[in-house]
Amino acid sequence: SKRTSAAEMLKAYHVYMEACPFKKIAIIFANHTFLELAEKATTLHIIDFGILYGFQWPALIFRLSKRQGGPPKLRITGIELPQRGFRPAERVEATGRRLAKYCERFNVPFEYNAIAKKWENIQIEELKIKENEVVAVNCLFRFKNLLDETVVVNSPRNSVLNLIRKIKPDIFIQAIVNGSYNAPFFVTRFREALFHFSALFDMWDMNISREDQMRLMFEKEFYGREVINVVACEGLERVERPETYKQWQVRNTRAGFKQLPVGPQLMKKLRCKATGYHDDFMVDQDGQWMLQGWKGRIIYASSAWVPA
Repeated sequence: SKRTSAAEMLKAYHVYMEACPFKKIAIIFANHTFLELAEKATTLHIIDFGILYGFQWPALIFRLSKRQGGPPKLRITGIELPQRGFRPAERVEATGRRLAKYCERFNVPFEYNAIAKKWENIQIEELKIKENEVVAVNCLFRFKNLLDETVVVNSPRNSVLNLIRKIKPDIFIQAIVNGSYNAPFFVTRFREALFHFSALFDMWDMNISREDQMRLMFEKEFYGREVINVVACEGLERVERPETYKQWQVRNTRAGFKQLPVGPQLMKKLRCKATGYHDDFMVDQDGQWMLQGWKGRIIYASSAWVPA
């Protein structure tokens, strides 16, 4: 089948963002924190695990361009998994070119470093971290695609967390899919996946017409592929492996991170964003996690970490 272009994906993404606040709120949570961090920085270096099309960054670039006294230099290290074929880094490099154009338009000095390889094999030198730059690590919803200790002895999840710990970032923002459908037993996994995806499809039904072409596209491109992977694949082939935010709490703490509190002003801002949408969307807090859900079911969680 023909590969969907970035432009088509962007259109579908806009429909998604208008109907549902989940990604928008996770992005505001991350970008708000990065902007606070960049207030006095001369260089802000964002290391983005799972940059994909880079849709998160135009809003941040625009805000940086408005900074009093002028914008800092922005360095982005865009990390993706290699694509199949002769050009494993093609997509992640194209993302860099699009972001460079955007930075040019808003006069933000920009440098981009593309990495396309298995994340657990990345060496710290490849990240090209420089002295005196503010370093922020970002990973929105993509840790679920790393294998865990039920499949391989040296869990890539822990390897990547250890790499991030080694970076000693000024901030590490993690947003996760809060899911329990990572069970090795098929029936348990199927049942949990059914609950999780039923909530998502119920949400679409309330907010977007079933005939909407863009809805059909992101259901197929994003959620359809995920469902097939969870239900039809086993072992190394099963790459959809979310954990709950409580499991991540343990994992991150064990890797040597401590959580930062979520500011009451930020929570107020995020709750305010959600009110423009359907009443069944919820933004809540548990400990230092910002939670998002639909009809009481927690679907996503975000939090900020620093090396302990």
